[in-house]
Amino acid sequence: MISKAVIEAIQRFVPYENIRLQEPMADHTTFRIGGPADCFVQLENEQQLKKLQKYLGLAGVPFFVMGNGSNLLVSDAGYRGVILQIGSGMSDISVEGCRVVAKAGASLAQVARKALEYGLTGLEFASGIPGTVGGGVVMNAGAYGGEMCQVVTQVNVVNQDGETMELDNETMEFGYRTSVIRHSTFTITEVVFSLEPGDREAIKVKMEELAGRRREKQPLEYPSAGSTFKRPEGNFAGKLIMEAGFRGFQIGGARVSDKHCGFIINTGNATARDVLDVIARIQAGVKDKFHVDLETEIVFIGSQRETT
Repeated sequence: MISKAVIEAIQRFVPYENIRLQEPMADHTTFRIGGPADCFVQLENEQQLKKLQKYLGLAGVPFFVMGNGSNLLVSDAGYRGVILQIGSGMSDISVEGCRVVAKAGASLAQVARKALEYGLTGLEFASGIPGTVGGGVVMNAGAYGGEMCQVVTQVNVVNQDGETMELDNETMEFGYRTSVIRHSTFTITEVVFSLEPGDREAIKVKMEELAGRRREKQPLEYPSAGSTFKRPEGNFAGKLIMEAGFRGFQIGGARVSDKHCGFIINTGNATARDVLDVIARIQAGVKDKFHVDLETEIVFIGSQRETT
């Protein structure tokens, strides 16, 4: 549990109304799953992030930085530490020529729409990704042939000492659903996207086409964390899962989507334990049948076992 002294220290950096104790994380993830965090803090600006990240690091208090929780599974037992949420208070977007500058809390959909407004092409693929800029860049999010690494040229971060650093595309070490940020103590605050001039109508048509494909193929009507597994080399996770016989497989309230087997959905009352058990059964089944190791794309935090 978080001590009274730590709570009092946090209150020196962030308004009281932005701090919640024993906050249900199910209210802050697209999976709608997760027990209470000891302390949940909604950040309004970069200065608050700098001060809190430095303080929590020096005090040895566990903390986790999140956006809108679209790729996150939180333990049923919750999180023993501080959750720092980067959201609407850090979501400004500006356009400078062919450069779109977005704060980490802006949604990828908002950035894609801003690019459309200015007739800039390159972010159409991101228009339906349900994450924030910060989370999307950390994970090198992608869809339909596009990835963050193709359009990101600069990433501003806050390090463990509360200092701002500037990273270029090469320094980010982007890989498939990963970047140098994934396993570092850096937190993204701002991203610069470099795009190309395009035809507004063509950009709009492309975005609508991709949105239609998502509605047709993905179980958007259910809570989920998006694609559960990374794409194995030379194959597709959903295809392997289906051919291994897991379409519609369910434990508790967690179910492999009948629409797209790469998604695990919350049918209404799923627990994190249910999801982890479904993941484990799928991994074992696919390994046994195809000798392929499926790696999870979802980030798990909490006290239950973590999948990799």
